[in-house]
Amino acid sequence: MPRSNRPRGRRVPDEVPELDLSRALAGVRRTETKRDGVWNVQPITAAAAVKDYVCPGCSLTIAPGVAHLVTWRADGLMGEADDLAARRHWHSHCWKIRS
Repeated sequence: MPRSNRPRGRRVPDEVPELDLSRALAGVRRTETKRDGVWNVQPITAAAAVKDYVCPGCSLTIAPGVAHLVTWRADGLMGEADDLAARRHWHSHCWKIRS
């Protein structure tokens, strides 16, 4: 009798959570350690970028429709609310080469 490679005994879950497509496309927040501390980094898609921002790395404008990163401290002393209020928008390249 030929061997079957079909898995046996696996059950399909009754409820499969619904996927949020906008969150999947936007990117996932991550934590990065730089020389000056720990930072939260959130990618922003080109579709979600709707305002002008000034990149603190190069002092040039990040135009609407340009994918970039939003960063804020993950280890701030003043609390999470103050860290989030002090977030900055960076060009991806400027953040990558930041020391």
